[in-house]
Amino acid sequence: MTPGPGLHRTPLPKGFLASGTNCGVRRYRPDIGVIISEVDAVAAGVFTLNECKAAPVLHCAKVLPADNVRAIFTNSGQANAATGAEGFKRNQEVIAGMAEALNCAPNQVLIASTGVIGVQMATDKIIPALPELVERAQENAESFALAILTTDLVPKTVTTVVKLSGGNIRITGICKGSGMIHPNMATMLGYILTDAKITKDVAHTVLKAATDVSFNMISVDGDSSTNDCAFIMANGESQVELKTDADYRAFTKAVIEVSVYLAKSIAADGEGATKLIEVNLIGSPEEQLAKSAARGVTLSPLIKTAMHGEDPNWGRILARLGAEKVPAECLSKMDLTLQGVKIFTDGEPAAFNKEEVKALLKQSNVKIDIDLKSGQYAATAWGCDLSKKYVEINTEYS
Repeated sequence: MTPGPGLHRTPLPKGFLASGTNCGVRRYRPDIGVIISEVDAVAAGVFTLNECKAAPVLHCAKVLPADNVRAIFTNSGQANAATGAEGFKRNQEVIAGMAEALNCAPNQVLIASTGVIGVQMATDKIIPALPELVERAQENAESFALAILTTDLVPKTVTTVVKLSGGNIRITGICKGSGMIHPNMATMLGYILTDAKITKDVAHTVLKAATDVSFNMISVDGDSSTNDCAFIMANGESQVELKTDADYRAFTKAVIEVSVYLAKSIAADGEGATKLIEVNLIGSPEEQLAKSAARGVTLSPLIKTAMHGEDPNWGRILARLGAEKVPAECLSKMDLTLQGVKIFTDGEPAAFNKEEVKALLKQSNVKIDIDLKSGQYAATAWGCDLSKKYVEINTEYS
């Protein structure tokens, strides 16, 4: 996979264009963006489980999956959540304006929003800027990736080429997310684009499988957003289909790899974060227990602050596992390894050099490995440390 941006320009799959521009909602950087398919595309989405869903989430959940989508419009700065009937009205006005600029039907336009909750969309600024947004569309992801950011420090894109039995396809991923990240979905927005030829049922199934092991396994602060969405669009412009089981497996594997890359980039760019925390848990007697326990470790403020302070306080990890209902019989025989150093083994503390581990915890990537020695199930979760900067960012956000 090729990450971007920076030294790498991130190309889009065949038949896709993207752009971003400033319409005046935000002062200094692009605040609206669009991804365009030049032909009708198959699309599917997964959405936040938060009961307070934003107007764009409700719209997209209603129309997806579909096989005639032409564009996904996104605005940043205004979440259009908790905005009542007026928020729904403005949501539809923007969709209609985007459809007119693209010369397509409104039901072919998807929409996502990110920003402050309770603020109406500035349709007076957004709608007049839509023709220019379409005119600026290019064959790379950069301007769109910049336009969707909120408290993110960096745009997040990645691309890969997959060889299938009928030829090569490209998959490009774009996302944003830094705070209010605790997905059942998380505010995260994710976009996976491919020129493969697939059905909407396959699109939905593959996206759900990828989301479950990527976006749904990250946490920054434990707050699940009103606006979380992840989309997949496939326009078939490569003319390459999934003809064999091997093709299907290769395609699914690639979508998962792109999704995991994006999910990890969100966790690493968590608000105020200085370290990416990866928790690998194996040997669980149940799959759901493996997932909840791994995510619980990334979520704990005590563990997050310990990792920030380079403190190998393994007791906090053990306590969190117990709080996540890992059975006592599992804890009594588990191994715990921090930065490659075993600090707890067979249910008992292990002798280790604390200063050595403290030094290892200065690294930007922190790895916590847990073996419950009680079953075949495993899970990996990602999070970040908790710093003073996180508090500063979130006391000034609105």
